[in-house]
Amino acid sequence: MSAEAASPNGASPEIRPVDNPGRRRGRARIDLRRLGRAALFGPASRSGLPDAIGHVAEAHRAHFPDADLAVLRRAYVLAETSHRGQMRKSGEPYITHPLAVTLILAELGAETTTLTASLLHDTVEDTEVTLDQVREGFGDEVCYLVDGVTKLEKVDYGAAAEPETFRKMLVATGDDVRVMSIKLADRLHNMRTLGVMRPEKQARIAKVTSDVLIPLAERLGVQALKTELEDLVFAILHPAEYEITRALIAAQDAGADPLPTIAEDVRRVLREAGIAAEVLIRPRHFVSVHRVRMKRGELCPTDFGRLLVLVGEEADCYGVLGELHTCFTPVISEFKDFIASPKFNLYQSLHTAVASGGGDVAEVLIRTHLMHKIAEAGVVALGNPYVPLDGARSAVVPRAAVGTAEGERVDPSRPGWLSRLLEWQESAPDPDTFWSTLRADLAQDREITVFRADGGTLGLPAGASCVDAAYAQHGERAHSCIGARVNGRLATLSTVLSDGDTVQLLLAEDTMSGPSPDWLGHVRTPGARIAITGWLDAHPEGTAVPAAAPRSSVSATGGAMRRAAAGAVVAVPHATVRLAGCCTPVPPDAVTGFTVRGGAVTVHRAGCPSVARMLSLGRPPVEVNWGETGDCRVTLVAEAFGRPQLFADLTEAIATAGAAVVSATVEPPSEQRVRHTYTLQLPDAAGLPALMRTMRDVPGVYDVSRAQHPATA
Repeated sequence: MSAEAASPNGASPEIRPVDNPGRRRGRARIDLRRLGRAALFGPASRSGLPDAIGHVAEAHRAHFPDADLAVLRRAYVLAETSHRGQMRKSGEPYITHPLAVTLILAELGAETTTLTASLLHDTVEDTEVTLDQVREGFGDEVCYLVDGVTKLEKVDYGAAAEPETFRKMLVATGDDVRVMSIKLADRLHNMRTLGVMRPEKQARIAKVTSDVLIPLAERLGVQALKTELEDLVFAILHPAEYEITRALIAAQDAGADPLPTIAEDVRRVLREAGIAAEVLIRPRHFVSVHRVRMKRGELCPTDFGRLLVLVGEEADCYGVLGELHTCFTPVISEFKDFIASPKFNLYQSLHTAVASGGGDVAEVLIRTHLMHKIAEAGVVALGNPYVPLDGARSAVVPRAAVGTAEGERVDPSRPGWLSRLLEWQESAPDPDTFWSTLRADLAQDREITVFRADGGTLGLPAGASCVDAAYAQHGERAHSCIGARVNGRLATLSTVLSDGDTVQLLLAEDTMSGPSPDWLGHVRTPGARIAITGWLDAHPEGTAVPAAAPRSSVSATGGAMRRAAAGAVVAVPHATVRLAGCCTPVPPDAVTGFTVRGGAVTVHRAGCPSVARMLSLGRPPVEVNWGETGDCRVTLVAEAFGRPQLFADLTEAIATAGAAVVSATVEPPSEQRVRHTYTLQLPDAAGLPALMRTMRDVPGVYDVSRAQHPATA
């Protein structure tokens, strides 16, 4: 039930932007602010209240000419009867509130079930009507919607009533997006009539609207509600800036406006090009003007509005764009294509800016009539999410929202951001955590899509890291995440992902391992933060990292060399065996050995230049055979065309093959070619051929060979 009310004397204290009829002429956006008490009742007295539903019916029939209005009239009769005797603070009958909410939704194009539920949305909360009665009279869908927007009682929940009500509402929205549509329209009417409330209560309600309801309206694409809510909140929370903006708009309305002239030039250009289009002037709302002023400092006359070009087909949008960029001077930095890449809230449009012959720069929005309807009404324009679309109705939904199977539609109540929200809210331990986390989550107003290695996609907020992707894909299994590949390259878990990246998460086999506290420094998603915090709270002692296999120190003549040489069996009893560093022999190379000072035997590959030199000096060879093989050391030379990131790609390929880099040398490039020399430790000599193939597959590499360079034996 709404405690907010309008002034009883008709001198409305509502906080409204300046309305200039001249600025509104030709405005294409759905104008909700003109709908007031007169639109509801006209000259009728209170005894004529039942006729008020006629205004809703008229607005509804404008979108659905064949709609069955009988159910709306029955819902109105029940609402008016059950609310009879209840008054708003203005002294008006309380029925004016559900009527206004329903009229807002009817203007947006909501279908009949939504309007029926909006008429009844306060009956269960504020009257003797029960959910069972609503279900019996109007069906399960209407009952679900009414229950979804019904507040929880403070008597039962105390201070947690508001956050828990929003939690309940969001969960209901996860099954049917129309729940939130009704809530947004309900809050808009309450904000319109907030003027009689105490200033501190106005501020509290406006702050919640700003932090929660406006971001939800943005994410659901209901721009017609979002923009007016923004202006009303702006007036309450920032009165000084609001008055400055109000004065600027009033001054501009009284002055010269170049936009009508530019609009007429655009109409002429499109008419000559044979493109049927409607060109309108779309004034900016108050918050939009304020943002432009904060960004640019001093405002130009064209900053108070934009041109809106509406066409019939998507192809015509690009035709209009071509004509404008040909006949006017385009501002290329202002071009954005939200048709090819729609926003996550279903918004589609082309944005550009052009300069007229007089030097005035005008921003232009280009979209089809259908795109415009969805840009204004968002998910409200999608109607009932449970009714498969036929050929005619499917045109209402942009291709980004249509399923792949014939006749199937993706449920608009489960966009990626909402699915994530519903997942993490289950883990929020208390109302305060849920409330603060919800506000932080909704403050992230941009979304990216990344691709998983298996071909699926993940929707993440902008700025999300590999840790966020890990928890989005694997849930609590992500506790054991040890790394990631982004676009095929090894990356740290703190790597920030970009739209379109491909990410592969690497998980440890040890499922008992846990996250590092450092991960909290680079997570953006509430689900990941709650999961990490929960694990750290449950394991204050930290993670017991399993002891790795002991590693001996590696040196040119130390234990690693002897371990590598252990597979080489020489015909000299008790001799120390060393593998030559000049050719780094590994099984199954053909090898030979020579006795050197101190009685040690150095093993060389048969083709090593050092072998020929030893034989020329008359040094007798020692027979060498390979016994049991294990880890080994080898030197490889990669020859490639020089390019950026070559060294990083080669070392990544080596790591992928399970080898460790002992040393690396990069020679200066010559004639665009470069030579890389790597000394590597392999866990098994049998993996050498595969390693060399992996290195050859790196772009730019044209040869990988074993090192052949002289060394003193």
